[in-house]
Parts: sequence; structure tokens; C-alpha cells
Amino acid sequence: MTERIIHDSAMLSGWRKSSHSNSDGGSCVEVLDNHPAGVPVRDSKDPHGPALVFPTAGWSSFIAAVKTGELPA
Repeated sequence: MTERIIHDSAMLSGWRKSSHSNSDGGSCVEVLDNHPAGVPVRDSKDPHGPALVFPTAGWSSFIAAVKTGELPA
């Protein structure tokens, strides 16, 4: 099984903040595109903290479900 945690996510560059994150510092989620192991996701308030790596297909399904209202944002 592939490791699904990046222990120090600051070692990777190219993070982008989720469009659902707000500007006052709350609920800030960042994702990293084009990672070979999947889609890393981290808390932007803890850039040296861990990131969870989700399988690309699973992440795409999750995003699609949020966009269609199946999982409210």
C-alpha cells in the first residue's frame, strides 16, 4: 500500500487554496495538483504539518458529489 500521509507538507510546492475556503482564516484547505501518488490535502494554517493523500479517482468523486449537492459544502 502506498503511504497516504506526507508528514511535512511544506517540502512540496504548488499548493492552492480551495475555492470554498474563506478569507478570514477559517476552514482553509489546500490541495496540490499533479502529485504522482494522488491528491494531497492539508490545513493551510499548518503548512509544516501533515497532508493526507487521497486517490485521484476518489478525490474526483468527492468533488463531483459536493458540486452536485449530494454532499453540501
